Amino acid sequence: MNLKIIDKQYEIEEKVDTILAALKYIKSSSNQELTFRSGCKSGVCGSCAVVVNGIEKLACTTSCNDGDNIQALKNSQVIKDLVVDMSHEAKRLQNATGYLNINSNSSILQEDEKLIDIQSNCILCHSCYSSCPVYEVNKDFIGPFALTRAYRYINDKKENDVKSHVDAIQTNGVWDCTLCGNCSMVCPANIDIKNDIMKLRNKSAQHGYMDPAFSSNTAGMDFGGGFDTGTPDFGFNPNF
Repeated sequence: MNLKIIDKQYEIEEKVDTILAALKYIKSSSNQELTFRSGCKSGVCGSCAVVVNGIEKLACTTSCNDGDNIQALKNSQVIKDLVVDMSHEAKRLQNATGYLNINSNSSILQEDEKLIDIQSNCILCHSCYSSCPVYEVNKDFIGPFALTRAYRYINDKKENDVKSHVDAIQTNGVWDCTLCGNCSMVCPANIDIKNDIMKLRNKSAQHGYMDPAFSSNTAGMDFGGGFDTGTPDFGFNPNF
């Protein structure tokens, strides 16, 4: 079996089941300096996330096949080999207030827990950031897992300050997402992040926010109903 890791070819002479097993074999047999992360080895901790054939995967749960191409996660600074610096993405979580602000001390029922259960399963593997085209060009973008974490606390009955979470995701946040769905596709915890972001837009609208692009495109239009900011009438009259 042959693998390509960071543009270097390796031959594996023993049978290995997973990408992580292949990395360990290579480190012990041919390249002791090969550097990668691993932890639980069971798909729970998220530390072994890499890019396999262009798609973000957990090395410990991904089958290894002849010809696989393994790279470090994208959109982050590579420290060495398959290890990337995740500190910048961690700050996005803080910017999105991904934590409890004011405890309401409300009694929590099982149905309340179900509202935030899926979003609480995030293992912080950073695969969503690696796959995100917006984060690729804008490192100030709050990003996928920080947004879904914000959604978790907005739905948390214990949170008594929902508005602060909504306010925090407006700039470089919920409206900047292209809704491409890459984050949902690569999430090993099966969180539908795209759907969470769409719901966050609805929550934002309920708090008086709207898409800035829509706002700028409609500014100055005369809709024939008494609202006129001085630009040409496009012929739409709701009273017709």
